[in-house]
Amino acid sequence: MDKMPNWADVVLVPLISLFLAFALSGLVILAIGENPLEALQMMVTGALGSTYGWGYTLYYATNFMFTGLAVAVAFHARLFNIGGEGQATLGGLGVALVCLSFEWPHWTLALIAAMAGGALFGAAWAAIPAWLQAKRGSHIVITTIMFNFIAAAVLNYMLVNVLRPDGAMDPATARFPEGTNLPTLHDMLAVFGIPFSKAAPVNISFLIALLACFLVWLLIWRTRLGYEIRAFGHSESAARYAGISGVRITMIAMLISGGLAGLMAINNVMGEAERLVLNSVEGAGFIGIAVALMGRSHPFGVALAAILFGFLYQGGAELALFTSIPRELIVVIQALVILFTGALDNMVRMPIERIFLALNRRKEG
Repeated sequence: MDKMPNWADVVLVPLISLFLAFALSGLVILAIGENPLEALQMMVTGALGSTYGWGYTLYYATNFMFTGLAVAVAFHARLFNIGGEGQATLGGLGVALVCLSFEWPHWTLALIAAMAGGALFGAAWAAIPAWLQAKRGSHIVITTIMFNFIAAAVLNYMLVNVLRPDGAMDPATARFPEGTNLPTLHDMLAVFGIPFSKAAPVNISFLIALLACFLVWLLIWRTRLGYEIRAFGHSESAARYAGISGVRITMIAMLISGGLAGLMAINNVMGEAERLVLNSVEGAGFIGIAVALMGRSHPFGVALAAILFGFLYQGGAELALFTSIPRELIVVIQALVILFTGALDNMVRMPIERIFLALNRRKEG
């Protein structure tokens, strides 16, 4: 074996990268006069020390699972979808239009329709950059970034001029009908007599996100379409030689990617806010890039990385509230995680590969 085993690539390399990012973050915290160990303890306690903290951690993780999966699917086709922010924004618009269209008799019907609306709007917003890439040669990174800004402008116009209730000053829609209110984790666990914080926003969307991870795994590794997506991503020329249409794969991969990003809105728009507001995505589309990188574009890795970033978000809020450490430091920690798991990946990977190569030669000798 001339390379390190898969478990080391999937588990060991990200763990070491994560340790280096946290170690460097600890030095930054020390430099501003705070105790890094106490800061870590407060983050752990705030994010994982109570059902309230867990509720917010899993709520954020749900958002990141959807956007991380969206980036991961595109990655497998060697498409760098930077437009998750805009696709999730338009997905929120789709969810809001569905929820406000009827007096829904039950949340299950509303959820199914809202999922369809969010996925459809997100996929439609990804379809244009996908077509420009497939047919016109426009770079997917540039077009998806541009469409993030266009999506924000579209949402602003819709909220200010179309969907804002009469007499309201806030650029937001009206509250969704009661029949669209999703059950929270508190409601679901109460059936089994398990106590959970009623104030935590985590809801049934978390379970849907986990199901999405499983379905994406099935798609990518257990279907012919998934094989074609991976084959196209590994070698476009070889895939074309094998009869795989580059236009078809580009369009399908981006439609699935945009649909997954749009599905995020069932959590933050329908599940938590119960109305559509400006900036409801709050950067989750960009965090999805880091989640996909750290999770090695594998759904299981994406789920774990999403929980980690959910921990950073909730733990960072606790730090900002109870210490002099600014909230922006969490952005620095996230940036360091992205730096080590993405740009500096080979700095960690290559020494580990050499170690495994030396061990294998010793065994063979």
